[in-house]
Amino acid sequence: MKNPFVWLADTVVRWPFVVIALLASVALSFGLYGHDLDSRLSQEGWFNTASDSVKGSLIADKTFGRDTDGDIIALYTAPPGHTVDEPQYRDAAQNLLDNLKQKYPKQILKVDSYWDYAFSAQFADPTRQHAFASIGLNGGGGTKTLEFFRDVRSGLEVPGLKVQLAGLQPVVDALNVGMQEDIKRAEMIAMPLVAILLFFVFGGAIAAILPVMVGVLTVFGARGIMRIATEFTEVNAFANAVVTLISMALAIDYGLLMVSRFREEIAEGATPAVAVQRAVRGAGRTILFSSSIIAVCMAGLFIYPMGVARSMPYGTISTVVLAAIFSVTVLPAVLYLLGPRIDSLSIKKFSRTRTAAQIDAGIWSRMAVFAMKRPKLMTVGLSAFLIILATPFSHVTFGGIGVQYLSEGSPTRVAQEDFDRIFPNFRTEPVKLVIVGASNEQLSEIRAEANAVGGISGGFEATEPTKDGVNVLAAGLVERDAADFVVHGLREIAAPPGVTIYVAGVPTLERDAINGLIDRLPYLLGIMVLASFALMMVAFGSVWLALRAIIMSGLSLGSALGVLAWIFHDGHLSGLIGFTPGPLMFPVVVMIVTCVFGLSTDYELFLMSRMVEAHDAGADTREAIRYGTAHTGGVIAAAAAILIVVTGAFAFSDLVIMKCIAYGLIAALILDATIIRMLLVPALMMVVGDRTWGKRPLPAHVVEGRGNGLGQVEGFGGESAGELGGIPRPDDRAGDTTVVAGPGQSNR
Repeated sequence: MKNPFVWLADTVVRWPFVVIALLASVALSFGLYGHDLDSRLSQEGWFNTASDSVKGSLIADKTFGRDTDGDIIALYTAPPGHTVDEPQYRDAAQNLLDNLKQKYPKQILKVDSYWDYAFSAQFADPTRQHAFASIGLNGGGGTKTLEFFRDVRSGLEVPGLKVQLAGLQPVVDALNVGMQEDIKRAEMIAMPLVAILLFFVFGGAIAAILPVMVGVLTVFGARGIMRIATEFTEVNAFANAVVTLISMALAIDYGLLMVSRFREEIAEGATPAVAVQRAVRGAGRTILFSSSIIAVCMAGLFIYPMGVARSMPYGTISTVVLAAIFSVTVLPAVLYLLGPRIDSLSIKKFSRTRTAAQIDAGIWSRMAVFAMKRPKLMTVGLSAFLIILATPFSHVTFGGIGVQYLSEGSPTRVAQEDFDRIFPNFRTEPVKLVIVGASNEQLSEIRAEANAVGGISGGFEATEPTKDGVNVLAAGLVERDAADFVVHGLREIAAPPGVTIYVAGVPTLERDAINGLIDRLPYLLGIMVLASFALMMVAFGSVWLALRAIIMSGLSLGSALGVLAWIFHDGHLSGLIGFTPGPLMFPVVVMIVTCVFGLSTDYELFLMSRMVEAHDAGADTREAIRYGTAHTGGVIAAAAAILIVVTGAFAFSDLVIMKCIAYGLIAALILDATIIRMLLVPALMMVVGDRTWGKRPLPAHVVEGRGNGLGQVEGFGGESAGELGGIPRPDDRAGDTTVVAGPGQSNR
């Protein structure tokens, strides 16, 4: 049976224009279809639908309707030395708020304010310099409600009074706008910077633009697929930012790998047809396994009931599949048509087109040699260093979505903090008790026990009169970070016979979501480990290679999370980066776990593919390690640098959650592409020795005892290394070298 990668290369060479036109048209069509994706993304999905807090919230909403008290809090402040009771302010405010619902009948459900007679006492502070209005919106609390907020926010100004907008919808809007701005920044700034970086990597404009081309096609295609997904399920807006980040990074990584391999073959004298075949067989196989592992890792997020976690795989899986498809079809077709012209518009000084001998004499080869001189010392020392880096993550706490993830100067964050400070007994996001089937006497007993729990501001008060046997009591938290203590205490209240008590409210919903994510994290890690192990076994046929890959990915992930905790939880560099230290947002941590594990395995595949290739071609263990490191070190370093540039666009975000993603990935990339891949992997493989290849046969010269591999490469271990002498090219083994020449080309 013909090798599928040979068949794919033959197809690309036979019909390059058809392949390019067909797949590019598909990508662009998806892009056009997905042009309105942003307007269809949801703000929902942050809570655990399997939790009691969600069940209680649904009962309350079904009985009384959605609680809209915290939709918009308009905080009005009189000038210094004045009060909101003065006639000019009182009349203007009352006139505005009395007519607000008539002005926005579609958007506004209700308005309660200081200037309503029934609520005056609790809606102003003792000095009467501050007062507020609670504005409930229609729309069911989803995307439509957010649109209604945007419609009415400009109509809440009262002449002479300072107005600040706090509450749920202003916070959601600020986060949403921040993410959309981050995406535009990444698309408009990161892509040109990546192209410039690739120019210096390849030394030429033509070679540099090709991986970017793959990235653009992938972004277009992924947006279209996500747009299709919105027809069948909710897709959270957070997923769009993740897709932009991952689609550009993976597509450019795969493109970089394919272009590098093609240029290497051209430099060795291969015709474009043969170079395409070798690139597709070598790099294409690596891309296939890499994309499969990352897709399976991301699919593990489907075990979570939260919509925000389930939204990420829709985009990331489609992204990785499209990036792989375009990298092994469209890109090789373009490379075939370009041939040696791949180096057009290049600057000789920066040109990276090098023969195998030149690659073997480079810095990556020398790093591998250095690591293998004292492999045991290198392995123990570097492993200990990475474990130490991971230790800050052992004491982190986690938080839900909120104003703490906005920048310190954000008007919405300042408004919410001012409101919480001025009105400590009124919380826009209270903890609630949804009580079903209680008599008045039982309700009083439950309320007394709840007030005795502590950690609440004021006491529990009924939000609505009893209806259909359902009561809702609400109280604000003194400290939001103490939600776990309060919720646990409330859940310890024993319900009388025939009575059901649900602890609900946003703080409880957040804690249940976080705890649900934590509880299922071992299953997610298990899925990623087992899937990666199985695919690595298929790829390399060695238990040790697969196991070592998992260990390396674990060290990479642990050290990256430790750095993330050290910065954002413990507060180091907070002044420099600009954020307030605090709990890590757990959905972001889950996203980083899947991305870092996937990318780490991705680089492992890049590296191991060339090592195994050299070993199967006749190199001994030491030489195979050196050869693989030498021939992939530059690609891995460039891929990491490119992803750092892409994530760097998010590092300048005003949102702390996007900063976390950026710095977490940057830390992982730096550690993985340098310490782990270039030093720790070669050292650890030398410690294990020939056992590293599992059941793979040893080269004949090793079995017969003719040398230890040091002499296989001229100058190995000295100041320079020569060609991979005496080792036949894996691509040239009998039975696998047929390439059909395309128009205007001849076989080698």
